[in-house]
Amino acid sequence: MSGYNTVVQALVDEGKFVWPGFLNPQQVAALRADMDALQADFRPAGVGREQGYQRDISIRGDEVLWLDNDAPLAVPVLDQLEELRQAFNASLYLGLVEFEAHFAVYPAGGFYQRHLDQHRNADTRVVTFVLYLNEDWQDSDGGQLRIYLDSQDHGCTQDVTPHGGTLVLFLSDRFEHEVLPATRERRSLTGWFRRRPV
Repeated sequence: MSGYNTVVQALVDEGKFVWPGFLNPQQVAALRADMDALQADFRPAGVGREQGYQRDISIRGDEVLWLDNDAPLAVPVLDQLEELRQAFNASLYLGLVEFEAHFAVYPAGGFYQRHLDQHRNADTRVVTFVLYLNEDWQDSDGGQLRIYLDSQDHGCTQDVTPHGGTLVLFLSDRFEHEVLPATRERRSLTGWFRRRPV
């Protein structure tokens, strides 16, 4: 687990970490090919959970495909995420028992308004991860992840450009965030490391 010391320490110190080059361009291309092959299975995303679930394109406009933890992907990225889960537990004792993940595709102009990843009255999501699967992304393409930093930072934000292969991790109950509109289709693998409900 020593290879993950930097990201573990960043979660302790800042509650977030941006990891450029988590995947190389060939791995990103292979996962994009997986997404293309599964395109017919994507569904419009919603907000809320259980009885509160709704589809509202004024809040978010992506389509998603939920993945099983043993999904036959061309790149063993789910195994890498499992290694991260184990590293967080070994060092931080977070009690993470699993992770859930989905592919997400935002069309040009698509966005997701400011929100917190932890559902009301549920604290099972502990660490959010977003792995970008875009090809040759430029800053001018937009689509940044805007993270709203803690209140002591007086409303400061951090924008992360969705370059292919970049992994973003942050504490799910701490940082509100949004997806800004892009001028082209934007792809990611998004999910959460979870603990058991209390």
